[in-house]
Amino acid sequence: MVEKFDYSVGQISALFMINYVFNLFFAPKIGNWIGKVGERKALVFEYIGLIGVFVSYAWVDNAYIAGSLYVIDHMFFALAIAMKTYFQKISDPRDIAATASVSFTINHIAAVVIPALLGILWLSSPTSVFYIGAVFACCSLALACLLPLHPQQGNETRFGAIR
Repeated sequence: MVEKFDYSVGQISALFMINYVFNLFFAPKIGNWIGKVGERKALVFEYIGLIGVFVSYAWVDNAYIAGSLYVIDHMFFALAIAMKTYFQKISDPRDIAATASVSFTINHIAAVVIPALLGILWLSSPTSVFYIGAVFACCSLALACLLPLHPQQGNETRFGAIR
């Protein structure tokens, strides 16, 4: 945003504030919606939306559209709470802390390595970075489609014992 569209510190701060206010007011509603439609539908909706956002980022040339995509992007990421509720439904409560710490560590490593590699690619092809993001979202979409409608212990995927 700063490099391509010359966003100022104030404009970036405004985008952060919009995202913060959205999460402050709508996170509980998003949680209730996930409870109604289920984790699989919520995650499928999120990843389809993110695919659209990432492909749009690759083509956008207008600063206002880019800012709007940024806000929409974060709105979709708010649906990621469905991963946590899914995990709570399928896990043994005694394993939650250990599994969460391993998950946090893996996410942290990915959050350092992937942006570094994509930052190198950005120097030669910024558009490719967004297409790669869309590919990541496609992979996540495929995995989200494996979630059962009613996840629980013993029914972790659509291939689980209980349908």
